[in-house]
Amino acid sequence: MKKSDSKFMHPSDQIVLIMSRIYNAGMTSTSGGNISILDKNGDMWVTPSAIDKGTLSDSDIICVKKNGEIKGKYKPSSEYPFHKAIYDARPDIKAVIHAHPPALVAFSIVKVLPDTNIFPQAKNVCGDVGFAAYGLPGSDELGERIAKVFEQGYNSVIMENHGIVVGGKNLKEAFDRLEMLEFCSNITINAKNIGTTASLTDKEIENYEKQSILKIQESKDVDYPSDELAIREEIFKIILRIFKQGLMNNMYGTVSARWRGNDFLISPNNINRSEIKREDIVQIKDSKHEARKTPCRNFKLHQEIYKQNTHINSIIQTQTPYLMAFGVTGEKIDVRTIPESWIFLQDMPNVSFDTHFDEYKSILRLLSQKIPAMIIENDSILVTGNKLLQTFDKLEVAEFSAKSIVIGKHIGNMQPINNEQIEALRENFL
Repeated sequence: MKKSDSKFMHPSDQIVLIMSRIYNAGMTSTSGGNISILDKNGDMWVTPSAIDKGTLSDSDIICVKKNGEIKGKYKPSSEYPFHKAIYDARPDIKAVIHAHPPALVAFSIVKVLPDTNIFPQAKNVCGDVGFAAYGLPGSDELGERIAKVFEQGYNSVIMENHGIVVGGKNLKEAFDRLEMLEFCSNITINAKNIGTTASLTDKEIENYEKQSILKIQESKDVDYPSDELAIREEIFKIILRIFKQGLMNNMYGTVSARWRGNDFLISPNNINRSEIKREDIVQIKDSKHEARKTPCRNFKLHQEIYKQNTHINSIIQTQTPYLMAFGVTGEKIDVRTIPESWIFLQDMPNVSFDTHFDEYKSILRLLSQKIPAMIIENDSILVTGNKLLQTFDKLEVAEFSAKSIVIGKHIGNMQPINNEQIEALRENFL
């Protein structure tokens, strides 16, 4: 749901759309969770009580009028009182989501708050997370406890032994917070299996935001020949595929491909990856971007990679749940898990987050045909290749390897392919 789209969608339609996304993403159960929107009239639109969240329709949504009158064919969610309490405490909040995502529920039952400082996007989207003590579901007491935490300025609140509640100025913002917070929580849980999580300071995040502001010119010379359209189509399809595979979240992820010379196409900034369109892809020509479009913040890095590496024709930069576990602990991933992993990757070094402040020199110095991928700590996974499908394959192989290692920690110690076996792979496949 793009910002422009939500203006023209009825609250009930917005709620159905977002609840469908939450349910299909496995962030709530058939009977769990609830969503509300406070409209400009002061009326609250809210999900019904005890109705299948996987099959909601707009006619199921309840309207609780400003005067307390309830309109609809069902009862409103039994927890709508805490939605009202949040709206009363925070007039700037116009949408609330409560759900039971597994990772965030895990935090709620151990009474630990997720650390959103593990990478900048999490902190910027979610902010700090608050905690509300347990209260009987649907009770005024629970509503008061949650509202008090929101009143302190938190937009995301862990509910003890219950789940999560998030608010936003609109439903899109609230959903983005929910999705990012669950993603961040999954990474943290995976990270605890391999090492100690290292967070960024608020100052580091602030400096990252300052240096990543794009200052490039728009191109007045834009056309769309057939070879450009073919690359545009390929990027579009790969982005949706990466997202569907759970290797990119809605808020962050960059895909680019070389076009002609050092000109290339790249994914846009601030457009949800699940909703991206072909026309959203940004053309970069003569170091200028296509008019009226904003390329991803990683534009400068991708541009330098293409300029300095003629063998690289495509780049994927993203955050994945298992590789980023290595990215937030500083632990190095050993890709000698199975033959395919070593053949595709050979080595996958870690690069410090500080590379953002040295014009990416660390990344540019390491990238080569023998080192096609790396982990940028507290930031992303960077994978390069000749063709885009090949680059995507490397990303999948790297994430599968990371997942196997993290899961394997519960079984025993990793036994990597030995040096003799590596030499046999080198002779036969490289």
